[in-house]
Amino acid sequence: MTAQSNADAVVIGAGIVGVMAAHYLQNDGRKVLLVERDEVAAGASAGNAGILAFPEIIPIPSPGIMFKAPKWLLDPLGPLSLPPAYALNMVPWLWRFWRASSRKAFAHGIAAHTGMMQLAAGEMERVRAIAELSSFFTHTGTLDLYDSEASFNAATPDWLEKEKAGFQFTSVGRADIERLQPGLAPQFRHAMYTPAGIQVNDPKGLTRAVADLVVTRGGTLQKGEVRDIAPHAEGATITLADGVTITARTVVVAGGAWSKPLAARLGDPVPLETERGYNTTLPAQDFQLQRQLYFNDHAFVVTPLAEGIRVGGAVELGGLELAPNYRRSKALLAKASRFLPELKTEGGREWMGFRPSTPDCLPVIGRSSASPSILYAFGHGHLGLTQSAATGRLVSDLAAGRATSLSTEPFRPGRFR
Repeated sequence: MTAQSNADAVVIGAGIVGVMAAHYLQNDGRKVLLVERDEVAAGASAGNAGILAFPEIIPIPSPGIMFKAPKWLLDPLGPLSLPPAYALNMVPWLWRFWRASSRKAFAHGIAAHTGMMQLAAGEMERVRAIAELSSFFTHTGTLDLYDSEASFNAATPDWLEKEKAGFQFTSVGRADIERLQPGLAPQFRHAMYTPAGIQVNDPKGLTRAVADLVVTRGGTLQKGEVRDIAPHAEGATITLADGVTITARTVVVAGGAWSKPLAARLGDPVPLETERGYNTTLPAQDFQLQRQLYFNDHAFVVTPLAEGIRVGGAVELGGLELAPNYRRSKALLAKASRFLPELKTEGGREWMGFRPSTPDCLPVIGRSSASPSILYAFGHGHLGLTQSAATGRLVSDLAAGRATSLSTEPFRPGRFR
């Protein structure tokens, strides 16, 4: 006989977005069941750079980007890669990406990201104040580094948008760069310094700690792969791969890159793809990395973690099935070695993960078309950690039927129809 159970609120996915949604629902008095196909923080929540990137309000699809993309794609180890075996699959997504790069769509994206990031910063302050979680956050500041004066000046419009949004930063030259982060190669003479930059020193640990907090406060964690969600008058019934069914009043789909087929079954064909991200985590060493470092002309970051130093970034549009290409992580590590000559690059651990990405680079947050009891919270791209607490707040608002803390119109699932 197939096992059946009842639940109040079920969150599908125990990455950082899912556990934050569970945390906020629980704060609203809901009894929460987290359902995870693998382990807590098994995906992108384990391998991200740990940056709370609140000033990153500039959408990736921007005017003129489609003229730059072909040059990037010609370099298989460059900042943007599209493996030939997956190219045809990406055509519909890239067409929508091109549409999102119009000036009107770009301005819309900046406005949407600005509102989301302002909410995210405030909500993450609340999370940081929780005793069980506070030790995961370190105030490091952020250095955005440029290879030349020309590339630094070319980024001026983006920094002006960030300034308009209320973010504070300072232009610094070589002397200040050396003071803020000793050991950088002499080519770096132009940078922006953001004093407020905050680093999560253990992204996987933080995700697990939030999940543990949910369980400690009465929530439940269950392992299982969700195969179907069937709406009904009192909520929805979830069917797991092993045949177990769970009936719930509220269901939140927060399965990251694996959310697409569930949304499609519910009548919401979201064009979700993956930015496959690569990194190498180096063991602790004598070299002292004091800040979050963005190498903007090369699309990668170097960040300080409790366990060592993480070098990663770039984008590979390759779906969920292709084998990892760890030449990409090795190429990033080689660049990091040139840019930080004292960095020891031996003994690192390579990783590849899936960032769930929409063509307009905005998350999907809202009610499904099948039922107001089924909510979506996925598609954050490389900003899942940064926007996780804000997403939790919006999900709890929607589930409670109250006015949301921020308009969810830019994030509605039906915008792709």
